[in-house]
Amino acid sequence: MSIAELPPAPARTPLLTPRLTLRPYTPADAEDFFAVIDQDRARLLAAFPSRMAAVQNLADARQVVQAYTQDWQTRRLFVFGIWHSASGQYFGDISLKPVWGRAVTAEIGYYLSTAAEGQGYAQEALAAAASFGFRPPISATRLDIRCYATNPRSCAVAERAGFRRLPPRPRVWLTRNQPEIHYYHLTAADAALPR
Repeated sequence: MSIAELPPAPARTPLLTPRLTLRPYTPADAEDFFAVIDQDRARLLAAFPSRMAAVQNLADARQVVQAYTQDWQTRRLFVFGIWHSASGQYFGDISLKPVWGRAVTAEIGYYLSTAAEGQGYAQEALAAAASFGFRPPISATRLDIRCYATNPRSCAVAERAGFRRLPPRPRVWLTRNQPEIHYYHLTAADAALPR
């Protein structure tokens, strides 16, 4: 699909959950964005190598946050920062990367700071992001998540949110040191969300 054929970009409106505010980044968010990446760099490297490489310092963080605005307008990637609504504390982010075609699909990626893990925030954010992906103007028919088998917390988040694990894929192209990847999907029909 060409950009002219794509639906309009979604409004950059925050998504609210009982405890969280998910919203597109603004330039003022670069310091919080960088702080979490820098603090948790070693832990996040395996799952987000390109982001870790792109954000080496605060100046890089500012450029990446700015690029997310352009990505939103071109419908390439929709990134939401995750904040605790009551305290205003920044926790991480969640993104949807659509594949535009006759049937639209989108891959979801997410991470939280170490301090925010284990409190149900990821599952809360994932439910909001899934709802966003299934509604117009994206209107995805399927959402996908990839998790390393070595990250059971992330896999559990996907499963608790209703994503179904797909059968394992052949490991022919993987090296011995690469962990197995679990693939999950959720269809709009399975989610039973209004479209």
